[in-house]
Amino acid sequence: MPFTMTEEKKQLRQQVRKELAALTPEELRASDDALFARFLALPQVREAKTIFAFWGIPGKEPETARLIQTLVAQGKRIGLPRMLPEHQMEVRQYDPAIPMKSVAFGIQEPSTDCPLIAKEDIDLILVPAVCYDRQGYRLGFGGGYYDRWLEHFEGFRVGLCRKAVLRDKVPTEVHDSRVDLLLTEDESLS
Repeated sequence: MPFTMTEEKKQLRQQVRKELAALTPEELRASDDALFARFLALPQVREAKTIFAFWGIPGKEPETARLIQTLVAQGKRIGLPRMLPEHQMEVRQYDPAIPMKSVAFGIQEPSTDCPLIAKEDIDLILVPAVCYDRQGYRLGFGGGYYDRWLEHFEGFRVGLCRKAVLRDKVPTEVHDSRVDLLLTEDESLS
């Protein structure tokens, strides 16, 4: 009996988690260093005033806290997601002086004390994923938050994917959107 799309995505998430768990802390750190260097070298990043990033979950995503500190030091305004009911999210400005809040699944979110950032004020988004495929489609974490948010976003979309978990094809549905540019440690795919 064929898998449903939901089952196929769930199975792929489990497989990617196993592959990531097999990487050593040193391999993960080297991967992050290469991904962040490639991201920071992008002309779109240099030109962006406001970047919507994500606070990476250790072991599951690139640990973007270091990248965010670098971007703040460069004078960038950084937005981070805050999850809302009904699979919606808002973007709050990161302020290093205001502690992040720990929520479900090890996710760190900005406090409601941080100012909101309007979607139209964001130049570039760094889109999180469990993994990506070579066409720039992502396998998300299953909540649909980013799919909904990206629906009317006009700015530049960038994904980071460790080459250890890059796929030729991930299962996609009609609502799934691509990133404009996907970076691995040694490739740029658009």
